[in-house]
Amino acid sequence: MGVLSHPWVRFGVRRLGRLLVSLWVLVTASFLMIHLIPGDAVRAALGPTAPPELVASTRADMGLDDPLLVQYLHYLQNLLHGDLGTSLISRLPVSDIIAQRLPATLELAVLGFLLAVAIAVPVGVTMGVLTRRGHGRRTELAFTTTSVVVGIIPDFLVAVGLVYVFGVSLGWLPVAGNDTASAYVMPVVALAIGPAAILARILRVEMVAVLGADFVRTARAKRIPNRSVYLRHALPNALTATLTLGGLILSALVAGTVLVENVFAWPGLGSTIVSSILNKDYQVVQAIVIVYGVGVLVINTLVDVALALLDPRSMIKEG
Repeated sequence: MGVLSHPWVRFGVRRLGRLLVSLWVLVTASFLMIHLIPGDAVRAALGPTAPPELVASTRADMGLDDPLLVQYLHYLQNLLHGDLGTSLISRLPVSDIIAQRLPATLELAVLGFLLAVAIAVPVGVTMGVLTRRGHGRRTELAFTTTSVVVGIIPDFLVAVGLVYVFGVSLGWLPVAGNDTASAYVMPVVALAIGPAAILARILRVEMVAVLGADFVRTARAKRIPNRSVYLRHALPNALTATLTLGGLILSALVAGTVLVENVFAWPGLGSTIVSSILNKDYQVVQAIVIVYGVGVLVINTLVDVALALLDPRSMIKEG
């Protein structure tokens, strides 16, 4: 078999193949989006008062008069060359719009994820230590109940509550924009609260399981300090099992920015896609859907690679 017999090569080929297939499905779905809209998408975007000549010329510029297969091939060709089309409303290249708005969305998602991890890891580890071996039944019940309730509250409801309390009632923080450092506080917290509760709950369960493992008992028998047992032996093993969920949460955070951005008038892709949907600017909507989809696929692939690096046994089992 040669090179292909190596487990890492087979793993890479499988992951690359899965990523390419997923990308093809995503791109095809985004292409069909504009064709599944009832009626004439161009007429809907330009408005009922637009001259027929303008509608016809716009359809011709977008290639919508060509056969569907020809349109699809042109669409793929344009994507490969980085051409995402032109906005029907602003007449600006869609790639320029995304380049202008994407950094704000990435900032929000990454900061939200980092805050969620910063909250979840110490809380999850502490709860795992306090509730191991059946100890702290009341603490475990209180923590589990609270984390479940907090975890199921939608991000936008948390955002609205933060705006009302800290923006409107107390006036401590700005409620819109990203011009100052304080403007980041509420959007980032709104994104992080739910994922932090979910991660902390899962990490507590994993910590309880790891603390009962043989290697932890061996470490204790060697008189290793508790701090080292928890942080150097138990935590890395608990994080390995939690990493998959962390990647899914980061993917959800990227998509969750859509509603949070609109609550705080954040100048990112989330507010842009909502305004584009309302304005029926379907070229922009198509492109942003692809950007969000690619982001989720790349994150999931990186999580798979990280899991394989941390626990090569998972890669071998899959092979």
